[in-house]
Amino acid sequence: MKTKGHRKNKVNIVTLGCSKNLVDSEVLLTQLKGNNIDAIHESKNDDANIVVINTCGFIDNAKQESIDTILRYVDAKEEGLVEKVYVTGCLSQRYKADLEKEIPLVDAWFGTRDLSRLLKQLNANYKQELVGERILTNPSHFAYLKISEGCDRPCSFCAIPLMRGKHISRPMEELVLEAKNLAKGGTKELLLIAQDSTYYGLDLYKKRNLAELLKRLSDVEGIEWIRLHYAFPTGFPMDALDVMAERNNICKYLDIPLQHGSTEMLQFMRRGTTREKTEALLQTIREKVPGIAIRTTLIAGHPGETQMHFDEMMSFVERSRFDRLGVFTYSHEENTHSHSMADDVPAKIKQERVDQLMELQQGISLELNQAKVGDTYKVLVDRKEEGVFIGRTEFDSPEVDNEVILETKDYLRLGDFVNAQITGATEFDLTAKVI
Repeated sequence: MKTKGHRKNKVNIVTLGCSKNLVDSEVLLTQLKGNNIDAIHESKNDDANIVVINTCGFIDNAKQESIDTILRYVDAKEEGLVEKVYVTGCLSQRYKADLEKEIPLVDAWFGTRDLSRLLKQLNANYKQELVGERILTNPSHFAYLKISEGCDRPCSFCAIPLMRGKHISRPMEELVLEAKNLAKGGTKELLLIAQDSTYYGLDLYKKRNLAELLKRLSDVEGIEWIRLHYAFPTGFPMDALDVMAERNNICKYLDIPLQHGSTEMLQFMRRGTTREKTEALLQTIREKVPGIAIRTTLIAGHPGETQMHFDEMMSFVERSRFDRLGVFTYSHEENTHSHSMADDVPAKIKQERVDQLMELQQGISLELNQAKVGDTYKVLVDRKEEGVFIGRTEFDSPEVDNEVILETKDYLRLGDFVNAQITGATEFDLTAKVI
C-alpha cells in the first residue's frame, strides 16, 4: 500500500463532459503548475496520489458517467492506490448535499466557481498573473476559448443555470491576451465557446459585443481560423455576421442550437422564438455569409411532443438542410420548468425519433458532401491514424463534425494547413488528394 510522506504529491485531473469543462481543467492544471505542483491531465500511468474529477451534470448519461468515475477512484482510494479524491464541476455543484451522503469517501466537493477554494485544498494559491495563460490538453494547433460563463436564458428543459450560475462575460482584453499567448504556443484555430455566445458583452459593455470581440480576436497574429459555437438564436447579433463575412480568418461556420422545429414546442421549451422566426434567421445568416456551414442540435421527446410536433420538426430539418446536426433524447431534469410537466414520451419513442431525424440528416449530409467532390479546400491536418493523415475544413469543428481523409505519400506535419481536392464523399466524411 502507498502511504503518505513517501513521495511528493502528484495530482491527476480527470475531465468529463463538454469543452467548457475541458477549459476549466486546463486552467486548474495551469494554476497548479504555476504553484510548482506536479500535475497531469488524465494520467495513463495511474501514478498520482491525488485525483480531481471534473464532473458533468448535463443529462442522465453524463451524470451516470460522472458517478461511475467517482466510484472507481473511491475504490482505488480504499485499495490504497490513491490518497485523496476531490470532485468539482457541474454534478458536484448541483448535487453536492446528496453526493456527500451517498459517497462519504470523497475528501471534498467543489462547485463550478470554486477554483480558489479547490487550489487552497491542494496547497496552491490562485495566481492572478496566470490569467490568460493556459496549458492545453489537446493538440496545440487548436484551442477552446471560453468567452463567458453561466447563462441567463430561461429554457424550460435546461439545468445549466442551476450548475453554472448567471451569465458573466470575460473582459475583451483578457480574451485577446489569452489568444495571443495561445498563438505564441502554436495555436492556429480558436474555438469560441460559452453557454450562450450571443449574449457576450451585455453585462460588461451594456450591449451585445460579439462582433467587436470577433474583430479583436481576428487581429491576433498567427490565428488563422476562428470558429463560433453555441450561438443562441433569440436576439442574435447580426453585426457579428458582417464581421464573419469580411474577415478571412473567421470560419464560415456557426453552431446555433435550435432545439426544435415546431412553434408550439419552442413555446413549451421557453425559447422565445417561433419556427417562422427561426427560418427567417437561417435565411438571413445564409444571405449575409454565403457558403456558411450551419450546425445545430435538436431535442426529441420533450414533454408534450406529439407525433404532429415531431413531424413538424422533420419537415423543418428537411427544408433547412443543415450542414451538421446532432440530436439528444429529452432528459427529465429536476428543478427545471419542464420537470413540472409529465415526461410523457416513452423512452423507446424518443430514441425512434432521434433515429429518424439522424437518418434524414444522413441523406442531406451525403448530398451536401457529394456536391463538394472535385472542389479544393484548405484543410487543417489534425492527426495521423493507422498511417493515414486526417484533417478538417473550415466547415468542421473537432470531434463533432466531418473529417477529411487525406491521400498523400508525403509526410504532413500536424497543425499545418494543406490544399486538398475532394475525391470522394460519404455521409459524414470526405476523402481528398493533397495538392
